[in-house]
Amino acid sequence: MEIADIRKEYSLQTLDITDVEKSPLDQFKNWFGEVLNSQVLEANAMNLSTIDKNGRPNSRIVLLKGVDHGFVFFTNYSSVKGSELADNPFVAATFHWAELERQVRISGKVEKISSEESDEYFFSRPFSSQIGAWVSPQSQEIPNREFLEIKEKELNKKLTPETIKRPEHWGGFRIIADQIEFWQGRPSRLHDRILYVLQNSGDWKISRLAP
Repeated sequence: MEIADIRKEYSLQTLDITDVEKSPLDQFKNWFGEVLNSQVLEANAMNLSTIDKNGRPNSRIVLLKGVDHGFVFFTNYSSVKGSELADNPFVAATFHWAELERQVRISGKVEKISSEESDEYFFSRPFSSQIGAWVSPQSQEIPNREFLEIKEKELNKKLTPETIKRPEHWGGFRIIADQIEFWQGRPSRLHDRILYVLQNSGDWKISRLAP
């Protein structure tokens, strides 16, 4: 089969502007609950796009770890994404749940979460993941796989669950969205698209977009 011949007809569900929540965060929580109930693989995986100093986009998959007044994820602050976010805090993020024929697109600005919030999540992780945050100089060139394995062994001998601390270079970001779009696949490529745009008043304008 040629790539251009790949087709899928979407027909599972509908999305109407009269049925959505007034807040996109509430709408997201509703959809995410359905995703979890559907046992979608890696339900919290999102494509995060940043911009480098030359204006070039850079994308990767990260894991959503919380939804409150924004969308929370964690990373190494010294990584490529961390450095790009320090220079330009505007981001775009996309969730794609193929099993439910749905997408959510988020646009906004990131802010660092508090040290207390980062600590709380860090110490909720398995000890091996805590060690991993110390082991990896994320995004930097390394000579080989053994470099990581040797450092991991050294730290496992040196640190314990009682003595380990969160690295200062590791923590969370929160995306404060000003636009969120919900996409539901429909037949004949006439998909449902509902867009929320944050107004100066703090309210959300809700509109339907052509597919």
